[in-house]
Amino acid sequence: MRFTDVHTHSTFSADGKSPLGEMLARARQLGAAYYGVSDHFDYDYLADGVLAQGKPVPMIDAPAYFAEARRLQAAYAGEMRVLVGGEFGFTATPAAQRMYADVIAAFRPDFVVNSVHTVDGADVWFPASFAGKARDGAYRAYLEKVRESLDAPYAYDIVAHLGYISRNAPYADNLLRYADFPDLLDDILRTIIARGSILEVNGSARGAGDFLPGRDILERYFALGGRSVSYGSDAHAASAVGQNREKAVRALKDIGFAGVTVPDGGVHILVPFD
Repeated sequence: MRFTDVHTHSTFSADGKSPLGEMLARARQLGAAYYGVSDHFDYDYLADGVLAQGKPVPMIDAPAYFAEARRLQAAYAGEMRVLVGGEFGFTATPAAQRMYADVIAAFRPDFVVNSVHTVDGADVWFPASFAGKARDGAYRAYLEKVRESLDAPYAYDIVAHLGYISRNAPYADNLLRYADFPDLLDDILRTIIARGSILEVNGSARGAGDFLPGRDILERYFALGGRSVSYGSDAHAASAVGQNREKAVRALKDIGFAGVTVPDGGVHILVPFD
């Protein structure tokens, strides 16, 4: 199949390591047909006063980001389709939701990634957010917020890294399994299907397997009728573009998916497997 990667970050994100030009050059080197940059819009942090290891997270310079990304999109036209998007960290706080809607109205991104990073005022990337919490309670609270995020009052295309909480969770058994929360996960998966959204297979699972969500959840999504999946490396440096993609594609083929779906300006494009 043609190479696609539609969840990546550059130094326009507070945690990005490589400039946008380097990210795109690496994608071209890998033969990408579709490459999506989705730098972080951390308005969940801003609106809710969330800190990262005790410090505020710098917000993206949206005008500069979209200007540079659109410039590079034009420069690569005819060589690879560069998709200019954003990853919106969900919160129920109305102020943040208005800011996300304003970004969509002002800049018309080609796609939006819907993500949950923060639960109970802390980013579950950081082990400190788990202090005093049992595994099942922490994971359930995260999944409940994922379910809430599916009702966000702004348009989005991709539901990202389902199982994000498991990446750095400090438990002996940190994998998020379908069998642990079948009713809640069924609600999430059925809602993704009903809304016509895309479930992401994220290649940056860290300590929680090769990709997120795990194969058992992907199998259940398929059994429920879900057919739209995207692949995203979640790369924050050029060296990570396409990470674990072959493993993800192999699993998707085995399950029965026909290809990956790429969102482009409201149109969802099926890119078939070879």
